[in-house]
Amino acid sequence: MIVDVFEKMNPVAAIDHPDLMAASTYEALQYIPNALAFELDPTLSETESVCTTFDLPHNVMGNAVLVMGKREGEVRQCCCMTLANRRVDVNKFVRKQLNVRSASFAPMDLAVESSGMEYGAITPVGLNPQWPVWLDETIRDVEWLIIGSGVRHGKLIVPGASLLNLPGAQLMTGLTIIGNA
Repeated sequence: MIVDVFEKMNPVAAIDHPDLMAASTYEALQYIPNALAFELDPTLSETESVCTTFDLPHNVMGNAVLVMGKREGEVRQCCCMTLANRRVDVNKFVRKQLNVRSASFAPMDLAVESSGMEYGAITPVGLNPQWPVWLDETIRDVEWLIIGSGVRHGKLIVPGASLLNLPGAQLMTGLTIIGNA
């Protein structure tokens, strides 16, 4: 049963509303069949705006970032998913795990093109397999989590642990540090 805090968003079964997500996200709902979705004003889709608009704590919001680096001419990349009250440790943990000298957020144009999603709405659900999904260990313990849907006018609500069902998803202990992303 969905927590009362989400009822004000009027969530609906995501599978019945492909208009609230990117096409690839909709196709990937097979991995998260109990996902819910809700519509919102695209100008309010950023984490802070969602939290303020719906009076939500940051620990029910998930943020995904695409990170990349190079080693000997080879591009190495990943999608890092964390709670909004934490931030991805790009400069230490991710850099070491990718085994690159320097790691940084993917440029906007590359992120949009390779994900097929709108910038600011990128989600690991339906992400191109070239981006392995690294989940912060705190994600699996969140009963219901709000994440992007691939488009700015929609959000998904999913059980945190269900993100482990995504192809290429791994739980990564040490991926984040406390502090807003």
